[in-house]
This record gives sequence, C-alpha cells and structure tokens, in this order.
Amino acid sequence: MKTFLITGASGAMGSAAVRKLAGEGHTVWMACRNLQKGEMIRRQILRDYPEATLYLKALDLSSFDSVKSFASELKEEGVKLDGLFNNAGTMNRYFTKSRNGIETTWQVNFLSPCLLTRLLLPILSSDAHVDNMVSLSAHYARLTKNFPLSDEKGFTQLGGYAQSKLALLLYTLELSRRVPQYVNMSDPWIVNTPIIHLDRWFDPLADLFFRPVCYSPEKGVRPALRALFSDVRGKYFVGNSIRDYEPKYSKRYDLQDVFAQVETFLMTIAPLEAL
Repeated sequence: MKTFLITGASGAMGSAAVRKLAGEGHTVWMACRNLQKGEMIRRQILRDYPEATLYLKALDLSSFDSVKSFASELKEEGVKLDGLFNNAGTMNRYFTKSRNGIETTWQVNFLSPCLLTRLLLPILSSDAHVDNMVSLSAHYARLTKNFPLSDEKGFTQLGGYAQSKLALLLYTLELSRRVPQYVNMSDPWIVNTPIIHLDRWFDPLADLFFRPVCYSPEKGVRPALRALFSDVRGKYFVGNSIRDYEPKYSKRYDLQDVFAQVETFLMTIAPLEAL
C-alpha cells in the first residue's frame, strides 16, 4: 500500500479521491484549508472504511507561510510520500490579492502548488507520482508579460483561472524532465462542483441546463487517479486517454525559460536546491 497527499481534500474532487484511495487501503494525508470541513469528510469516509488510515492537516495555499510550515511539519514528522495530488484550486470573480500581495487565483492554482511540490521533493520517494490538476481552459489562454506573476490589467474570472492552469501545465512539463519522480497532469473536464458557480445572473439557468450534463466528482477525478499510478512522465491525462502536449507547447513557449522564471521567484520565498 502507498501513502498519498491530496490538497483540497475536503472539496468535491479531493474528497472523491480520498475516498477512492482509502477504500483501496492506501494511507492518505488530507490537506485542507477548512479543518472543520475536512474532519467531517474524514469521519464520513471512516464510517464506510473503518480500517482506513487518514491524516488531516491544515494548508492554506493563499499563504506561502502556510505552505512552508505545512511542508516543514511533514518533514519533521518523518512522513514519506508515494504520491502527491495537487488538486486544490479556486476561481475568484474579482481581482483580489492574497496576504502575500499576489492575485489569489494565481497563487492558489499555480505558485503555491509549485512551491509545495518543490518543498516536498525530499520526502517523495524516487518513484513517487505527482499529479497537477489542470484544465481544458488552459488551451485557450496565454501568459502575460508580467509572468511569473499575474497581471491585474484585463483580469477576468475565467481568464485568470485559465492562465493559472496554463502556467501550471507549462511548469509541469519541464519539471517532469528534471526529477526522477513520475510527474504528470490531469484534466477532469467540466465537473459538477461549486467552482463552476460563477456568481452571475445566469447561474440559475446553468444549474438547470448545464450542471446535469457535467461529470460527477467521482468521474472527474478518474484521470488524476490513473496518473497517480501510471509510469509515464509529462503527460496529460483526460477522460480515458493520455496525451502528449510537450511538442505543442514547446513550440509556443521556451519551457526551460518558463521554468527558470518560476524557480527564480520561488527561491525568493524559500531556499530550494536548483534542479
């Protein structure tokens, strides 16, 4: 049996992943911003799987200090991981800044998962699996001139989300070539979760006509679960397929340069060994 860490473990997608892995006998660390909600989910799963081993720990991806403390505590406790699922995400309607002064969607969806992964590399086994949750919206986005930070000018709810997922996709492609672990990404397609509620006038219509055809969280998380057990690198898991997007994106972007820009920024937050 293996040990996995899942961020956003109290959300619809995260809890579905926890339930599936726990049901198969794996140990799961549940990283949650809301510990009360996380504990409720943990107890629900334990009622169905009394023998499951589930640990709960606070993680707020809108705070670099929280990310650093979280990683440090796991190391101090001697935790060893076989898998990391960077699942947590957000999609804010308005341009808001985190306590670190960075646009919240950008930090939660991109910079903090990158920082967390880098900090946890020492406790990930050499054959561990890392899966970063991306989105089909990434294929319609472009990086801004302000990269590796976001740009307040022209910010939109969907645009900001798509850009954060594109940035994560590009970083994942290059990271997969630099570490021994199996690093991939997964796309859940469009899933019936609270994140697709946009706080707009048309939400009731979307709830009526759109949500019924969306994937359930249990179905949406399947590509991620496959990625966590598949010995390939730098691939894009979506539906039942595994796609290679490296040729496409290496033509559009200098992946090494993108990676270097992100790494330079992350090293201002925490001391990291160069890859």
